[in-house]
Amino acid sequence: MATANYSQNGKLKTYEQLICWADLSAAPAVRGQLIFLSVLNILLSVTAFLGNALILIALRKESSLHPPSKALLRCLATTDLCVGLIAEPLNVIYWISLLNEHWNICRLVSASVYITGIILCEISLLTTTAISVDRLLALLLGLRYRQVVTLKRTYVIVVTFWVVSPLFSTAYFRNLFILLLFIAVAVSLCLVTSTVSYTKIFLTLRHHQAQLQDQTQQPNQTSPLNIARYKKAVSSAKWLQMTLVACYLPRAIVAALSTHSELSSFVFLAAKYTQTLVYLNSSLNPILYCWKIGEVRQAVKETSRQILCCSM
Repeated sequence: MATANYSQNGKLKTYEQLICWADLSAAPAVRGQLIFLSVLNILLSVTAFLGNALILIALRKESSLHPPSKALLRCLATTDLCVGLIAEPLNVIYWISLLNEHWNICRLVSASVYITGIILCEISLLTTTAISVDRLLALLLGLRYRQVVTLKRTYVIVVTFWVVSPLFSTAYFRNLFILLLFIAVAVSLCLVTSTVSYTKIFLTLRHHQAQLQDQTQQPNQTSPLNIARYKKAVSSAKWLQMTLVACYLPRAIVAALSTHSELSSFVFLAAKYTQTLVYLNSSLNPILYCWKIGEVRQAVKETSRQILCCSM
């Protein structure tokens, strides 16, 4: 298992010993919080699974979206579905084993929770970054976009995400600090890339609007319509990115601060609440798809009607 040691009451303990520690669940207040978190995560697990399953069915039927862009959305929805199907139930099992002091199960499941969470969070972050780059390329390449950004190349990128993330997560079994360093570097690169992409998009669109205002002749009818549709696509991608940052940032802050302090019930609960906030992102994304992407919203409505008709 992970070889990193931490200090607790002046004694060095491994990460697994700390997160499966009897004193963590001894206090009645902590036990009540863990029960509440377990119920909350069960509800979020159901909403994440059902919501993203519905989105995947709708995206399969939707044909107006550009295939590479749709492939990235499907990758993100699949990751969120796995959060609801795997990560959150494992988290609930971990908390229940901690409450019942089943230490062998606790240590085994806690490692699974940690690794699964890292893999899925990495893929989500990489995919949202790829979506931001995809929107930038659509703006910069113009007519060449469909020739450069092909479905085959997008699949290669998506498969790379799903292969590289599990490979790097195996550092958990060697040295936890190496894994944390990799996560810090990956998160920083993704956030910088997304920020640069959206900044470039904003500046380019503002320049385009200035050019249109300076034109004396009547602009053609296709350019404004394409720009309007592009702005909607950028808006949906931006909302996905902002929601992800809002859900992930508190967890990153707590993780950074906890490395410089001893593990206590307060730090433990702060980590678990912010982890639940990360999982909440998987339940929010289907809502964002339906709100910001008209084609997906229409496909979801049609799919829901079909499901309701079949069930009656």
